Amino acid sequence: MRLHNFRPRPGSRHRVKRLGCGESSGHGKTSGKGHKGQKARSGGSIRLGFEGGQMPLIRRLPKRGFNNAAFHKNYAIVNLDDLNEFKAGTVVSEQLLRESKLVRGHFVGIKILGDGELKHALKIEADKVSESAKAKIEKAGGTIIPRLRDEPATRKLTASADDVDQAGKGSEEATLKKKSTSKSQPKGKRKASKKS
Repeated sequence: MRLHNFRPRPGSRHRVKRLGCGESSGHGKTSGKGHKGQKARSGGSIRLGFEGGQMPLIRRLPKRGFNNAAFHKNYAIVNLDDLNEFKAGTVVSEQLLRESKLVRGHFVGIKILGDGELKHALKIEADKVSESAKAKIEKAGGTIIPRLRDEPATRKLTASADDVDQAGKGSEEATLKKKSTSKSQPKGKRKASKKS
């Protein structure tokens, strides 16, 4: 037995069906594609679920129940192996990770996973850390810092509204004090002020 004597098992390999080659293909004049039409043309394929323009079944069926896809939160995943490119004592922030192309796109937070070993101590800003990653970071002498996020615009708006309310309350209190002081003055003094 030699390498050049190896052959596939008889019947395991088939001759390729040559389409659009007429009667010489061994599949008749139309090669099994029927007569004309979209599916007889080269490259004329129809996508899955297409029903000739009528309302497809997937859209006709009623949709019920709850789907969590709209509320799904995406986290950027970073492994400990990827963090070894930074020098010891570096503060690994989102900006640094983006600059080094370790994370990209839109995400809710950063999650550190424990794949690999951390060679030196780092200060890592993250939203979530797996138990194995936490143990390895602490073993290497590093620390985990909760990631600082920008305040949402809604919070700022509510804060400004509260400030306005407080300012309004303060002005109301001032007017009430003025009224109370004017009432507490004796009648003689009031008359004297009127005469003058």
